[in-house]
Amino acid sequence: MNSPPETPSSAERPSVTDAELLTAHINGDPHAFSEIVKRHRDRMWAVALRTLGDPDEAADAVQDAFVSAYRKAGSFRGEAAVTTWLHRIVVNACLDRMRRKSVRPVADDELIEAAERETPMPDQTVEREVSMEVSAALKLLPGDQRAALVLVDMMGYSVEDAAQVLQVPSGTVKSRCARGRAKLAPILSHLRNRSEANRVSSAKGAELRDG
Repeated sequence: MNSPPETPSSAERPSVTDAELLTAHINGDPHAFSEIVKRHRDRMWAVALRTLGDPDEAADAVQDAFVSAYRKAGSFRGEAAVTTWLHRIVVNACLDRMRRKSVRPVADDELIEAAERETPMPDQTVEREVSMEVSAALKLLPGDQRAALVLVDMMGYSVEDAAQVLQVPSGTVKSRCARGRAKLAPILSHLRNRSEANRVSSAKGAELRDG
């Protein structure tokens, strides 16, 4: 007599939601949490890298966040999306690391390597320089302003979603972003000037080619 087919684990079944995977993990499915990690580690890494500006610190923060999420899965109440819950944990892990010690300066080759793991840009030299300058400038901001700017301006979160991640009112996120942008503006103003000069140069070059 043939044995009945084995029931696939939650992680192996298609179209399983994050919430269902988390429930399966809580109920003892040994593969469910690995699938959650696979789905979200890249974006959590991006949040951590842009918040901390250091690849090693970011990797440690993401690891701390996943360990915390693994252990605290039973505390998830479904009041927000699993992604929001996870990003809240990784942002807190970043802020904890910033509070515990000063993050060491990022070596140029480390940040270049990290930038290459992100989406490559056409003019990689310019983009690397900009990435390093923005990362250095962000380190001058208080942690709460930095986290808000990373989520809203760099990761594309809405103010409301960022507020859920940071567990503060939307008005607080707007205020932190506004204060952070005001502090960054004079530091990074040369980047805007450079961008405008490049656009003018490109336009003139096109005119010469067309003429």
